[in-house]
Amino acid sequence: MQNRNLQHRRERMADALREEIGALIEGELGDPRIGLATVSEVMLASDGKSARVFVEADGTEREAEETLQGLNAARGFIRHQLVERLGLRHAPEIFFQLDTSTARQTRIEQLLQRIQKKK
Repeated sequence: MQNRNLQHRRERMADALREEIGALIEGELGDPRIGLATVSEVMLASDGKSARVFVEADGTEREAEETLQGLNAARGFIRHQLVERLGLRHAPEIFFQLDTSTARQTRIEQLLQRIQKKK
């Protein structure tokens, strides 16, 4: 029972982090390297001390890498804002990572369509 409560709390915290980081990226980060990006998922570590933030960035691969660099440069600001907005004592260490699952899904669908056409 207690394990399930901890898991539920971790899921709620991950959702709150996803929403707040997404809002920060959309409106409050002034770094010109950061293009159009959305937070697709946040995976919070079991101890709650670190979080992996998956970001989908529009544009070319180069633009996506620049967005990732801009986000990494703003990690301290983002953590500070999370402490204030969510009322946390300590914000988790944030690690940004590009989410390529949508691109992979599109590629798999294209390959499946080619197979269907050949049949």
